[in-house]
Amino acid sequence: MVCKLRKIRVIASLLSICVAAVFLTSSWNYLRLQKSSYCGCNQCLTDGDPCIRERIISAPKPFLSIKNKITEDIFNWWKVNVNLSYQMKMDTVFKVIPPFPDFAEPSPDRCKICAVVGNSANLKGSRYGPLIDFHDIVIRINRGRTKGYEADVGTKTTYHIMYPESATYLENTTRLIMFPFKSMLLVITKYAHFPLHLAINVSSNRENGAVAILSPEFMKYVHEAWLGNKGYYPSTGFLTFALSLFLCDEVTVFGFGADSDGNWSHYFERLGNKNLKTGAHPGGYEYDVMVQLDKKKKIRFFKGW
Repeated sequence: MVCKLRKIRVIASLLSICVAAVFLTSSWNYLRLQKSSYCGCNQCLTDGDPCIRERIISAPKPFLSIKNKITEDIFNWWKVNVNLSYQMKMDTVFKVIPPFPDFAEPSPDRCKICAVVGNSANLKGSRYGPLIDFHDIVIRINRGRTKGYEADVGTKTTYHIMYPESATYLENTTRLIMFPFKSMLLVITKYAHFPLHLAINVSSNRENGAVAILSPEFMKYVHEAWLGNKGYYPSTGFLTFALSLFLCDEVTVFGFGADSDGNWSHYFERLGNKNLKTGAHPGGYEYDVMVQLDKKKKIRFFKGW
């Protein structure tokens, strides 16, 4: 009888250990899966607020690739915004840009700290240059330049965002990201009407994947998920900011919003029109989104003046 009881206790103990092991393994796997969308930084964009986390991790793949072509529905939405009258041929696109852009996706082993530098005149006199250059990655937009403005905007450029009409010269060390607002046509026709220096830059960087085109699906996602369909479409600046939430794990924003007089002007231009607004873009709303994210400590937002 004593032996029987002892056997029962041993079996019960073994079962308890097995159950505990299964529970701990399941819990560990759950936590590992939960953590898999996080970054390797101490504080990631996806930490904390579940709404913001869901909005970030639910984003579609941001760049066009052979594996990430847009659907007919997305094309029709984009066509309305860009006034194209013919079907885009993806095969032609991938003769011009890399079929597999070389941009790393979020990973638990990754910690990329980025500065997104807008072009607002509120950067004048800010002396943010050294702080901007301190970041691992610096993202600039359209005609944003550094020469002559180093003290306020820094010197480093890792990614340069632009669409063809805003083309500017790029260093060989800078990776090019094209935004197809209304000029995907220029890319599809293999540099017809393309600024020569930009065509050379696209061509020379194609093989190493250092050039990419933002997917219209990502543009649509930003317009809906982040801006609630306000305005006709997001500004280049806000799309760049939204893209940085994918490319980076910690984000600091500089040079967005109107200047101290309420004008939406650029730091590298002399202001002629004293009543500049944001046109078709919901500039004020975009600015408020960034301010709210700063208050929630999801990003750092340096406003300049």
